[in-house]
Amino acid sequence: MTEGIPTGGFETETLELPGWTHVYSGKVRDLYVPADEAITEKIGQECVLVVASDRISAYDHVLSSEIPDKGRVLTQLSLWWFDQLDVEHHVLASTVEGGVPAAVEGRAMICKKLDMFPVECIARGYLTGSGLVEYKESRTVCNIPLPEGLVDGSRLEKALFTPSAKAEVGEHDVNITYDDVVAMVGDDIAARLSELTLKIYTRAEEIARERGIILADTKVEFGIDAATGIITLGDEVLTPDSSRFWDASTYAPGQSQPSYDKQYVRDWLTSAESGWDKSSDTPPPALPAEVVERTRARYVEAYEKLTGRTFA
Repeated sequence: MTEGIPTGGFETETLELPGWTHVYSGKVRDLYVPADEAITEKIGQECVLVVASDRISAYDHVLSSEIPDKGRVLTQLSLWWFDQLDVEHHVLASTVEGGVPAAVEGRAMICKKLDMFPVECIARGYLTGSGLVEYKESRTVCNIPLPEGLVDGSRLEKALFTPSAKAEVGEHDVNITYDDVVAMVGDDIAARLSELTLKIYTRAEEIARERGIILADTKVEFGIDAATGIITLGDEVLTPDSSRFWDASTYAPGQSQPSYDKQYVRDWLTSAESGWDKSSDTPPPALPAEVVERTRARYVEAYEKLTGRTFA
């Protein structure tokens, strides 16, 4: 059974999962907490069930169309990356044997309950996106000075920590400076968030490059594990929804790079064919079957190239 949950201006359907109570829906993920004390006792600590749906968002809208298997790709790729990274993370279990409901196995993780920091921790190794926009105006990214002569896709001399402030669902995150982070969480925590973010990016960039993929930038999130006081990596990690992945064989600075994400969706929505004006308040139209399938294929390709596994 499902129930409609109003979430930040959009309606989404959430599963009723025995033993779990739905508490929140984001653009892609639904969160549940144990409704049965036996679950908490089995896990051994406070926890939350994180379920990745097949929803897709673009231009701050959650679309009516879904991308089949997208939630499974995001979850399985995150789990693979958590195993590659030498950082404390929030995953406690990801199988039915570990306590995940069978109805969402493959797209769900039981995770530590964290007190999340109100900061999107972004690492950029290449100049593109909102960083490129700021650079063209001021030769800076998040107030960090950069040299002249950089173009779209330029590799930076060293990766930058360029945080943003979390926005409500349906609104843009706002780029902030390191000093803003210090004001929000204090000197020590700000330094640790920067250190962990760049550590994750550096290791992941190496792994991706070995597999013929460029990791241009990525967003990670952290929280405090109340049980240990340790800053812990949460949410998803290094997926096409949270990172820009480019094909190294076609990479060419000075132009927009094709990415392993929802670019097919964005391109169609802004085409004359869709008939949609993204500056209006009108919700985007349903996606054509071809756009849905090509987008699914792009997510699956990213998973297979990075992990070396066949997506089944």
